[in-house]
Amino acid sequence: MYLGISSSLTHGSPEEWASKHRALGLQTVVFPVNYLDGEDTIMAYKKAADEAGLTIAEVGVWRNTLAADLDERKRWIDYAIHQLRMADDIGAACCVNVVGTPFGPRWDGGYRNNFSPELWEMAVRMIQQIIDTARPKRTKFCIESMPWMIPSSPDEYLHLIEAVDRTEFGTHLDVVNMITTPQRYFYHDEFLEECFQKLHGTIVSCHLKDILLKQEYTFQLEECACGKGTLDLDLYMHLATDENPCMPMIIEHLTTDEEYVASVQYILKKMATKT
Repeated sequence: MYLGISSSLTHGSPEEWASKHRALGLQTVVFPVNYLDGEDTIMAYKKAADEAGLTIAEVGVWRNTLAADLDERKRWIDYAIHQLRMADDIGAACCVNVVGTPFGPRWDGGYRNNFSPELWEMAVRMIQQIIDTARPKRTKFCIESMPWMIPSSPDEYLHLIEAVDRTEFGTHLDVVNMITTPQRYFYHDEFLEECFQKLHGTIVSCHLKDILLKQEYTFQLEECACGKGTLDLDLYMHLATDENPCMPMIIEHLTTDEEYVASVQYILKKMATKT
């Protein structure tokens, strides 16, 4: 596996950005600029990553490509197309988004109709449109697994991959986002095995974090920093490495640079004990 973080860290130049990541012992990065920043800026960051020996794991979209307002939806689909083209130009492993929703005020929120046949068909057509327009040659377009919208399980992922029917569509695996039941939480080792077994050959990037059962009623789970929960991180990293020795595993959703540094150091220490 190649370890990375979702933070771009505080930096003043592409060279400082890359050197800070490399100094932490990281091997891959999340690209910190978008296509609107222009060719010169994009290529400066690409060059800095290359010279530091860093692969580019992800280019993010993070826009509601299924927005209820049709003008907004078109704007964000166009944005996703441009992001995917940029990702392909710089050789990123994937360009990633969540599927989005037109059914409520929060673009990535949980709503009943997120699991409706209507949403499913909208999502498939949207993904096909983005891929068919951008026509990437090296980069996979991915929809990240989520707890309250598709795909929320490995079986839903497989169904979505089959429905989209594009070789340029891959899996962005966030196991913690799919741990939504007591069974998946307490038997997360079995769930990890299920994810990698069923999605074998499609996984291009993973998010790396932890999860903890809260003591309040009812069943409540809390995403947390690596080592602060109960997820078998050793197994997760082992399975990811078996899938791809260069698999990007991205630590995310921390607040400060210091928190990212501490989490990286924790994971690197675990990795060192296994070698």
